[in-house]
Amino acid sequence: MTKAIETLSFLTEKQVREIAIKFGTPLFVYSKRIIEEKCAEALAFPNPYGLTVRYAMKANPNKSILKLINNTGIHIDASSEFEVKRAITAGIEPEKILLTSQQIPRNFKDVIKDGVMYNACSLHQLIEYGKIFPGSNVSVRFNPGKGSGGTKKTDVGGPTSSFGIWLEYINEVKEITEKYNLTVERIHSHIGSGSDPDVWEAVSEYTIEIVEQFPDVTHMNLGGGFKVGRMMDETSTNLQKIGQPVKKRLEDFYNKTGRKIHLEIEPGTYLAALSGVILMEVIDKVDTGSKGYNFIKVNSGMDSNTRPSLYNAKHPIIT
Repeated sequence: MTKAIETLSFLTEKQVREIAIKFGTPLFVYSKRIIEEKCAEALAFPNPYGLTVRYAMKANPNKSILKLINNTGIHIDASSEFEVKRAITAGIEPEKILLTSQQIPRNFKDVIKDGVMYNACSLHQLIEYGKIFPGSNVSVRFNPGKGSGGTKKTDVGGPTSSFGIWLEYINEVKEITEKYNLTVERIHSHIGSGSDPDVWEAVSEYTIEIVEQFPDVTHMNLGGGFKVGRMMDETSTNLQKIGQPVKKRLEDFYNKTGRKIHLEIEPGTYLAALSGVILMEVIDKVDTGSKGYNFIKVNSGMDSNTRPSLYNAKHPIIT
């Protein structure tokens, strides 16, 4: 086991064997210390006029992890009504939850009345929200026209993405909000996985341009998708490095307009990925001959880690 890979494991060999004997395998094991360290990094994201960090709980909705992250002061980004319910069950106040979903919840009225904030991701969603809650505040997600990701499957911005309202439909958004007397208080965008400061600066610039067109906006949410390096040749996003140009853009906006915009980010995988491992046992070894391959079979399946099959990702294996 190389030193680089070893740093990805927070368990000693003795601990691994003791846990496997006590609880059996396969088993997920998490590090409270690493989660808290990652939360502290996120909460230190550069910002000039205030910051809210929201945990994208789709990364890992484990109840204990939700409670731990909530205790650090981080709020919640939920992507479905079921995640909202799970977060509330974990003891998280509805007022700390922002629902950003591709599907309007079936219990729409109850969710919003309980205090959950809603982020409209399409013109249809915005219209339906206006019909049910005229005269209220709302958050709107835009597609800023640019995306970034390790693969097209993780690219959630730009013309190949269906997420958010396309930036050219700003006038339609204004018409809808005027019709239903809605106040847009937050502009949201999310581009996908990336660690390039130039990309984050560009996206913050595009998003601020949208913010400028809505005079009542007080919050700008840039989503998440912060790259996590799992293998030796992969580098994790430096939040301080990508945050500095975002901070500068917000300061420039204040100097231009006199408006101080509160920043929001939504790390998910960044908080959870390197804090957990799957303990598995080798149950068989086979090969396909001298010109073939050697295979190790374990007592866990693809359902325990879908990223390699979905995104062609690589994950370290420690033996």
